Amino acid sequence: MNKVSKMADIDIRAVRKSYGKTQTLHGVDLCFASGEFVVILGPSGCGKSTLLRMIAGLEEITAGEIAINRRVVNRLEPRERGCAMVFQNYALYPHMTVAQNIGYALKVASVPKVERERRIKETAKVVGLCEYLTRKPAALSGGQRQRVAMARAIIREPKVFLFDEPLSNLDAKLRVTMRAEIRKLHQRLSATSIFVTHDQVEAMTLADKLVVMNKGHVEQVGQPLDIYHRPASVFVASFIGSPAMNLFDTRVEVDTASVRIGAAQVPIDPALAARLRGRDLTIGIRPEQCVVLPDGGRVPAKIDFIEELGSGRVVHAEMGDQTFAAVIGEHVNVRAGDRIGLELPSSQLHFFDRDSGRRIDMEINSSVPQQVAGASTLAIAH
Repeated sequence: MNKVSKMADIDIRAVRKSYGKTQTLHGVDLCFASGEFVVILGPSGCGKSTLLRMIAGLEEITAGEIAINRRVVNRLEPRERGCAMVFQNYALYPHMTVAQNIGYALKVASVPKVERERRIKETAKVVGLCEYLTRKPAALSGGQRQRVAMARAIIREPKVFLFDEPLSNLDAKLRVTMRAEIRKLHQRLSATSIFVTHDQVEAMTLADKLVVMNKGHVEQVGQPLDIYHRPASVFVASFIGSPAMNLFDTRVEVDTASVRIGAAQVPIDPALAARLRGRDLTIGIRPEQCVVLPDGGRVPAKIDFIEELGSGRVVHAEMGDQTFAAVIGEHVNVRAGDRIGLELPSSQLHFFDRDSGRRIDMEINSSVPQQVAGASTLAIAH
């Protein structure tokens, strides 16, 4: 078994889901290409697992359509959709051996025993379970159980693999290993995969296409690095990245092409400033783009505490009534209680409308530069 025999594109059109009077999905429109690895990312309760279960046929669609290979599947039973699902809790039969768990779907489908055993061994080899075929789930580690769950999905040769937070029950080290295995498995099988998670590291490392959801709405769709570097909303900016993006509320000064952050004026492009004059804004900058000056010459903030990460540190500090985080190298000599200076590269600033929360340069001409010539950084001082 080198490849899944068929792949599928998936179209989700104006899909809504309601439980009584409570609406959990609000007109979701998405399109996934054959062979893509799509990750749906969002906080608990955002609707991501509900959407996955609707694709699988485990949840009824309230309104809208889902099509797999251009065939609307709204009224099809789960077994007719060509999908296989891997669950968070593995969902293995405890009284069956690994081989019996893997081959159960084939047995139900009355596949001859000889053929069934051949495919079980072939699939077990793909996920590295050949030596565990006679064991029962209780005798396996969490990672091994998850491999059994994946093998059970693979053996059906589905058009679509659906993963519902499959790594949530594993420890941190095993999650890293399983992420790599899932990605290699996807590449080997050339399947269309949809992976649901609330973990942004899983999302960034696995996805060809990333879908960020919030409160039943799609906030942004794109490649992981594009979303990281150009978040479409304050929610995406704060949800993607660790530590989260620093966000400051401000407005464009009336007579200058600048915005105020604390006691400082941030230069911005005059054309952009003209459109934003008098408008309430939220400005963001990622902690890794902030430069900490420990010499005490320009000190608007005081360090509250420092997170030691081994490869570097995260400084958490207060600037008046606002807080910020900055990533620094281990060679920077600062400690809790110190006063520090900051430099904020103006080319790294992100602008959002405070009322809508949407990215400003997506509302106007996105080609407008955000950096004034000769103003590469902003120094904040007393």
